[in-house]
Amino acid sequence: MKSFKFKIHENNYHVNILSHEGNDIELEVNGTKYEVQLTKEVKTSKTPTLVRSASKRPVEPLKVNPSSTKTKILAPIPGTILVVDVKIGDQVKVGDRLVQLEAMKMENNITSEKAGKITAVHVSAGQKVLQNEVLVEIE
Repeated sequence: MKSFKFKIHENNYHVNILSHEGNDIELEVNGTKYEVQLTKEVKTSKTPTLVRSASKRPVEPLKVNPSSTKTKILAPIPGTILVVDVKIGDQVKVGDRLVQLEAMKMENNITSEKAGKITAVHVSAGQKVLQNEVLVEIE
């Protein structure tokens, strides 16, 4: 049925529960069989119910405003930066990969939302980022 290993005062014990019916248990300790009768009734535990407070409304992602001069590229999800493909002063086009982000064992390419010049890079390879953290700024 179930098997356990214990170490008590530097002694190893291998316990196998052979059968369990009500308060009677048949078990084997280091090859020797024992029959044990519990004095208290075993109560089955109930799975606790998780109670959560109402979630906050998620933050709206930053939209590109064509008339604005600066655009901040944000992390869509928390993760680890694998590769930073741009540096300050680079010219980028729409769709160019700026950063590669690993999240939940998936590699995600973060691309440019507008054409322009990189004015700031806020991350480096290996850095962990949170959701909505600024990665790159484009002007």
